[in-house]
This record gives sequence, C-alpha cells and structure tokens, in this order.
Amino acid sequence: MDTRIHAPRRRFLAAGAGAIAALALPGCGFELRKAPDFAFKSIVVTGNGAFSNYLRRQLRAAGTVEVLAADQADKAEAVLELLGESRNNVVLSTTPDGQVRELQLILTLRFRVRGQGGRELLAPTQLQQSRDITYNETAALAKEGEAELLYRDMQSDIAQQVMRRLAAIK
Repeated sequence: MDTRIHAPRRRFLAAGAGAIAALALPGCGFELRKAPDFAFKSIVVTGNGAFSNYLRRQLRAAGTVEVLAADQADKAEAVLELLGESRNNVVLSTTPDGQVRELQLILTLRFRVRGQGGRELLAPTQLQQSRDITYNETAALAKEGEAELLYRDMQSDIAQQVMRRLAAIK
C-alpha cells in the first residue's frame, strides 16, 4: 500500500477534526479559568509564615483585590485570619524489621474571614491535603527534600482552594 497517497487525506481529516473540536468547545460551556472576582476590594492576610506570604502573592497576582499590610486591617474590607497550620506525617507501612517503608504527609490549614466591623464572612474552615511518600533510610536526605517539595505542592493546592472560597463570598 502506498502511504504517500493517503498522507494528504490524513492531514485533511486531522485538520477537519481540529476545526470541529474548536467550534464545539464554546458550545459545551468550556471556558479558561479567569482571575477570581471577589466581593471585596481590599484584604489583609494575617501572619508572617511561608503560607501567608504565598497567599499574599497569589492574591496580588490575581489583580482583582488590593492586599494591605497587617497594620491597615481597620481599612480593609476583609481580613483573612490564619488560625493554624500544621504539618504531620503518619507511618503507613513498615518492613518486617520495623523500619518505615511508606509515610503519609498531611498539611492542615485553619482560617476564617472577617469583614469590616468584625462581621464574619466565612466561618472557621479547615482545609487538608495529604500525599504518600516511600521512605528509604539510606536516602534520608533525598527523601527529606522530596517531602519538602510535596509540602510545597500541598500548600499550593490549599492556596488555590482558599482563593476559590474567597471568590465564593458574596
């Protein structure tokens, strides 16, 4: 069979399928994620930890809300209070010798959002992420670095969840 004859036909069919998909996507409701639209114009994020700094950067990057310093909380329309952040690890499995084989890393964040005058906009909420990681005592330093990367990934996921919850406040 001569494939040279069928190559133009395949390209034509592939281009046609791509065009049909491009026309069908708007009809199915597909839309790229936009910057969140908040019900408030200014916010203060309490705390000076890694997570609060990351969340401030995310809010500034959204570009739809002004992030104020903590000492301007009385001027802000919303105050996001970080009530607690914890990192835990749970042993999932061990070897017959009692050495750890697999761990579960858990990152938990508690927060609430208050409006002007102390009015509660979002009740205290707890968000939690977990990741499983294998453990090898001979590569403990490498596994520690891997665990830190997984914690950063969980932090990013929780920050996105917080952003969606902030956008849902009406």
